[in-house]
Amino acid sequence: MRIGIIKETMAGETRVAATPETVKKIAAIPGFSVTIESGAGAASSLLDEAYAAAGATVSSSGAEVLAGSDIVLKVRAPGADELAAMKSGTHLIGMLNPFNADGIAAIKGKGVNGFSLERAPRTTRAQSLDVLSSQANIAGYKAVILAANHYPKFFPMLMTAAGTVKAARVVILGVGVAGLQAIATAKRLGAVIEASDVRPAVKEQ
Repeated sequence: MRIGIIKETMAGETRVAATPETVKKIAAIPGFSVTIESGAGAASSLLDEAYAAAGATVSSSGAEVLAGSDIVLKVRAPGADELAAMKSGTHLIGMLNPFNADGIAAIKGKGVNGFSLERAPRTTRAQSLDVLSSQANIAGYKAVILAANHYPKFFPMLMTAAGTVKAARVVILGVGVAGLQAIATAKRLGAVIEASDVRPAVKEQ
């Protein structure tokens, strides 16, 4: 079974569908091989040499990777050119945006079997497939870091010889996965936090 990983082409996308650690686990399974496009992990600071050391074959052509793969791993849904390079019957795994009817129709029309990770059930057994929670966690953290960067004062209370600066007050709307991480991050930075959510069950969290 040949698994292919290519460089993400969507503007601003710096992630890669598999790390060398993951590739090493896949390559160790009998009957499986991994081919990755050169530079696919560069934006994530993952070099071709690391993938080669993990057992992957590095190819200079993304189109060749797609054409020769039985399974394609992607972060984002494929573009028209990428989909055209895949053979019928290929299994495509990634965040395929199931609400994009045109994109899903194009995948189906090509005869590609799409597995959208956004649709994986959020259960204990499927926790390792839960791409939404992991990314929401990062989003909550990054949102507070960006807010702290734009805030014209400081987040923590600071006592100086010139006087005392009060701690920043942070309001977080929505206390799901992202909101909980935002609360934790803002607290670590020393802010005074208020949070709001319409769901009664959230109060316990």
